[in-house]
Amino acid sequence: MNDIDAWVWWLVGAAALGIPLVVTAMPEFGMLAVGAVAAAVVAGFGGGIVAQVLVFAVVSVALIAVVRPIAARHRAQRPQLATGVDALKGKQAVVLERVDGSGGRIKLAGEVWSARSLDTGRAYEVGDEVDVVDIEGATAIIM
Repeated sequence: MNDIDAWVWWLVGAAALGIPLVVTAMPEFGMLAVGAVAAAVVAGFGGGIVAQVLVFAVVSVALIAVVRPIAARHRAQRPQLATGVDALKGKQAVVLERVDGSGGRIKLAGEVWSARSLDTGRAYEVGDEVDVVDIEGATAIIM
């Protein structure tokens, strides 16, 4: 045990912190692993144990303090490019078969969709241009 240099132990610790990173997908373990690698570099250059632990703590805390808020902000943002049914909301469509509260058909983005009116008392006739306000399953909700 005493024959192994301190930098090797720090690398073993970094690898050990990488395992729960992969298993739990918690990025904090990765940041701690980077701190352990930084401590291994200090140990490799002959730094004492106090310097090693200090570098480990500073690098780990700095990464967590800086990277975590950025990651949380990115996770909370909605994608700027709407895809799938989200991209169809707000589009205009043309009524192909009379649409009322119980159903009908529209042409939306070049495809024929089943549709129903948002206002159940309102009906749209063939040729009317309507706005898609929501998509529920395979049915467009129009007004």
